[in-house]
This record gives sequence, structure tokens and C-alpha cells, in this order.
Amino acid sequence: MAGKLGGDNDEPIAEINIVPFVDIILVVLIIFMASATIITNPSIKINLPKAASGDDTIHSQLTITVSATVEPQHNDKTVTDEQITKMAKDALQSNPDIQAIISADKDASHGRVMTVIDVIKTAGVVKFAMSIERKK
Repeated sequence: MAGKLGGDNDEPIAEINIVPFVDIILVVLIIFMASATIITNPSIKINLPKAASGDDTIHSQLTITVSATVEPQHNDKTVTDEQITKMAKDALQSNPDIQAIISADKDASHGRVMTVIDVIKTAGVVKFAMSIERKK
């Protein structure tokens, strides 16, 4: 039995041992710290023009249309992610301040739109504009 050193062993232990409690708290803290990085959601930061309402955008040679039924299009031609990357890099070489314009259908998959933005951003384009239809 555990007891005090040099004392009478017949008395019950009346002190609280906090070492197991501290061990459990440290394990919970480690689990929390490890899972905190998994819980956070990554996001893509885009540089949108600052305006109180949607304004007309200037024409850009890098305009991608994402519809709900077909793959992304550029000038009414279906394009793949590799073709979008090549177009973005070519446009960036001719104009380092190029702005990509994304026209997405309201029923288009959010994931597909984010993939197109990610492909363009990976190619080096940092300015984006999203086409909208104004409310009347």
C-alpha cells in the first residue's frame, strides 16, 4: 500500500494526487492541438475590385465561362484545366497586370468554379472579377 514515509501505515490516504489529472489534461491538449489544423478550412484569396455595387468590367483576354452542364469555356470553345493554365501564363506574359474574368452560372458546381479559380491562380494571375447580372 502507498503511504507516507516514516509515518503510521494504518491511516487512510486523505490527500488528492493531481498527477493523473495533469496527465489527462496534457493528453487532451495534445489531441486538441493536433486536430486544430485538420478542422480549419483552406480558402483561396482573390483580389476583387472594391465597389459598393457591381460595375461594368473591362474586357479581358482571359475570360472563362463555367456552366452547369458543360466544361469551362473560353470564346465559346470548351477548354481543359491544362489549356486554362497555358492561356493564363500566355496572358500573364503579355500583360503582367492581367485580370481574369470568371462567368459562372448560378447552377454551376461551387467546386468546379473553385477549381477554375485555383488553376488560374496557380498559373500566376492574382486579380479576378466575377461576372454578375444586376438586379433590376
